[in-house]
Order: sequence, then C-alpha cells, then structure tokens
Amino acid sequence: MIKNLIFDFGGVIVDINRDSAVKHFESLGLTNAEELLDKYHQRDIFLEVEDGRIDACEFCRKLGEYCRREISCEEAKAAWLAFFVGDPQYRLDYMEELRRKYNIYILSNTNPFVMSWAESEAFTAARKPLSHYVDKIYASYQMKMVKPQKEIFEYVIKNAGLDPSETVFVDDGAANVQAGKEAGFHVLQPLNGEDWRNKLNRLLRH
Repeated sequence: MIKNLIFDFGGVIVDINRDSAVKHFESLGLTNAEELLDKYHQRDIFLEVEDGRIDACEFCRKLGEYCRREISCEEAKAAWLAFFVGDPQYRLDYMEELRRKYNIYILSNTNPFVMSWAESEAFTAARKPLSHYVDKIYASYQMKMVKPQKEIFEYVIKNAGLDPSETVFVDDGAANVQAGKEAGFHVLQPLNGEDWRNKLNRLLRH
C-alpha cells in the first residue's frame, strides 16, 4: 500500500526551459553557459551551489569572475529563475488533494536562489509557498549531496522514516529515477511539461 509520494521540483512540479536559462546567463557575460548548465545535473560552480559546497554569495562572486564583472545576487537569481516556465498551480492543487491521503515530500537538486523564490508569496498567483503543499522539502544544497547519489535517498528514507516499498518517487531525470528504483521506491518518470496526474493516479490504483 502506497503511503508516501516524493516529487522532484524542476521538470515535475514546475516546467523547465534550459535554453532560456542559458541565454540569461550568457547575457550576464558567461561565455560557457551552454557547457555548465544542464536540466538534471549541473557542473562547476552550478553544481557547487547545488551540493552546498558554496553559498549564494560565493556563487555570485565566482560567477562575476567568469563574467569579468560584478554580478549581484538579484542578477544571479533572475538568471536561475529563467529555468522555470508556466504556472504550476494545477499540479500544486493536485498535490494538496493527495496530501489528504499520502505523505508528500519534495526531493530536489536545487539552490538558495530557486528556493527563496519557491518559498515566497511570489511562487504562484495563490501566494502560497511550496512548503504549504508538502510535508517536507529536501533540498540538495541544504543536505550537501545531490541526486542521483545513493546517499541522498538513504538520508530521506531514514529522516522521514519511510518504507521504500510504500513510496512512489516522481522525477523526470533518468539517472535519478534509476537511483530511486535501486533504493526500493516505486518510480514514475514523466516528461518535462507533461500533465502526469493521470499516470500517477493509475500507479496509485495498482
């Protein structure tokens, strides 16, 4: 019997547009944004801020070195938020319904720029933060580890007291889904931009 649902954030809750983010970082002066930015697994300073090795201020400083000019945290945040497109409210409303029956968690490779937005009234027109819709958010930069490392799944299982056989993990990244499967979760891999609600409903029924 399924009791727990774990959702990725970007590509599952909120649609992502990598090209938009690449262009935004390029507009700041980052010449190799195409190389460093990825939908699922970042590189260099982008990975370092997502696995917690550097904080937001250090990221801005290092980004400024790459861009050969000073980069403000506001500029960096705007560039990070260029990843996200569309209105996720229908998915959040669905999660709120699910929460009546299941424990709901977020497990995301993310950073303080993105989460400061997701945890603010500016997140959606409903003016409710992401945490309003879930029992707990597991953010990579706070945990000092990223998907698909097995340790991040082991941490969530222990911290939340989950039985993996009673848990569905929803992520759009193939490597993350494979790692979730190896951790013992039931898994669902929707496409970025897909309305995955019916697929999840069928999985929960069976």
